[in-house]
Amino acid sequence: MGRVAIVTGGTRGIGRAICEHLRDSGYRVAANYAGNTEAANRFHEETGIPVFRFDVSDFGECEAGVAKVSRELGPVEVLVNNAGITRDGTMKRMTYDHWEEVIHTNLTSCYNMCKVVWESMLDRGFGRIVNVGSINGQAGQYGQVNYAAAKSGIHGFTKALAQEGAPKGITVNAIAPGYVDTDMVRAVPHEVLQKIISRIPVGRLGKAEDIARGVMFLIDDNAGFVTGATLSINGGQHMY
Repeated sequence: MGRVAIVTGGTRGIGRAICEHLRDSGYRVAANYAGNTEAANRFHEETGIPVFRFDVSDFGECEAGVAKVSRELGPVEVLVNNAGITRDGTMKRMTYDHWEEVIHTNLTSCYNMCKVVWESMLDRGFGRIVNVGSINGQAGQYGQVNYAAAKSGIHGFTKALAQEGAPKGITVNAIAPGYVDTDMVRAVPHEVLQKIISRIPVGRLGKAEDIARGVMFLIDDNAGFVTGATLSINGGQHMY
């Protein structure tokens, strides 16, 4: 049987593409979601991938959620920390709640999920973790101090944890997507989005599948010599 993989924020956008690529490659996949049960049920009906509802910003819920995945599918050997939200605004307008929500959902969730699966990965002598950062965690972005801080934190988190996992057969890597054609990006005003696209050398938005293919490379059993890396997939917009 294939390895068990869990993808947070796995029922839409980039997460959905990752889940589908994993399924098609023989993994037993668990797609996590936070609140949109209607969309999650539709995803399950369309893909056959089981869905698990829990809040990745809450450590207790992560413990319970991963325990349920392990009971139903087996021990988690691949973790993709993809869940993320935006609460954009300039510093003048950004509330503390908007800061806290983004930090907890985007960054603290990586600690929560890694902490919960880490012991099992150590015991098995194998693990693949991919944390989804962002081009805006590398380059910054106006009106996104919360999002940029969280995503930048993911890149540092990845490098530090990779050093712990390397001798134990666990790799920890990150992907920094550029602007990808998802619901989150489509919500950007049209004129702003056109300006963004004009700054992408390949001349288009990325596709969720572009990111999923990067994840598949990093989690492969034969990718054991790649750890602590950040794979930038951004159409050449930011060369870091």
